[in-house]
Amino acid sequence: ENLPPTRDNDVKVQVRACALSWIDTKLLSEIKLEKELLPVGREISGVVLEVGRKVTFFQPDDEVVGILPLDSEESGLCEVILVHEHYLVRKPEKVCWVEAAGTVRDGVRAYTALHYLSQVSPGKTVLVMDGASPFGTIAIQLAQHRGAKVISTAYSLEDKQYLERLRPPVARVIDVSNGKTDVAESCLEETGGLGVDIVLDAGVKLYSAEDESASKSQLLPHKHDIITLLGVGGHWITTEKNLQLDPPDSHSLFLKGATVSFLNDEIWNLSNIQQGKYLYILLMLPILEDIMEKLSSSIFRPQLDEPIPLYEAKVSMEIVQKNQARRRQVIQF
Repeated sequence: ENLPPTRDNDVKVQVRACALSWIDTKLLSEIKLEKELLPVGREISGVVLEVGRKVTFFQPDDEVVGILPLDSEESGLCEVILVHEHYLVRKPEKVCWVEAAGTVRDGVRAYTALHYLSQVSPGKTVLVMDGASPFGTIAIQLAQHRGAKVISTAYSLEDKQYLERLRPPVARVIDVSNGKTDVAESCLEETGGLGVDIVLDAGVKLYSAEDESASKSQLLPHKHDIITLLGVGGHWITTEKNLQLDPPDSHSLFLKGATVSFLNDEIWNLSNIQQGKYLYILLMLPILEDIMEKLSSSIFRPQLDEPIPLYEAKVSMEIVQKNQARRRQVIQF
């Protein structure tokens, strides 16, 4: 309600849409950013109202989209917000507010996984686990745009039907909803026994079935399955922050010359302050611009829920934080 004066490099933005994403409170605690009250909503789109005297990229009435930094003191669920110009890019005229805010984070994760961690290219085979999720959808579309052959898993009949309707089509949809389908066997069959070049997981089982926590999804593949289906020189991009590899696992990866990388889309913010800002300006801004260009040209077609009014934001965020949302939740002002 009482915004401070606009600083030299600040952009005052009238927010038109804000996407809700899961807040990793453990990560914030580890890097000493945890607080009693955490700002909610970091992916925003809106109109520039005013710019600081040193701002060079924007002027009033520009349409912009961006991601607030991890240490932001402000929530994106505000009618007006001050943002440093380096965290914003122009929104193409053809892209609506909700799509812009709702795609930017998944786009960054997909680029981090498929460009910086694995360098997807024509002729590669990519396995995207849970391809019907908002992130999985964008990852599939980016991989296909780069000329890769895509295999995906579906966690329900509805997910399977959604994936089969995608255009261009994925090479194979593996329905794991009944818990009986062997993902490794299906992938080896699809690749003539060679295995896949890139695996992008959505979590893995770390232990045998009897040891696995009951709260864990029984639809996740075991880590041994992923190692089995990896091809020679393959890349396993994992979202499992507590992944534990035993000596036999490491030996199998060694024999294949395969690599394991951890997908943390906050890496652009987690370097020391100066280096992190440098990385963000040098690498992140071109990614954001490219994501918007692909949205504008319909290469990216995101998985979004119906726009949500501000008065329903609290309920929606509770669903997001419990990992119960199957589509990206976006608040529209």
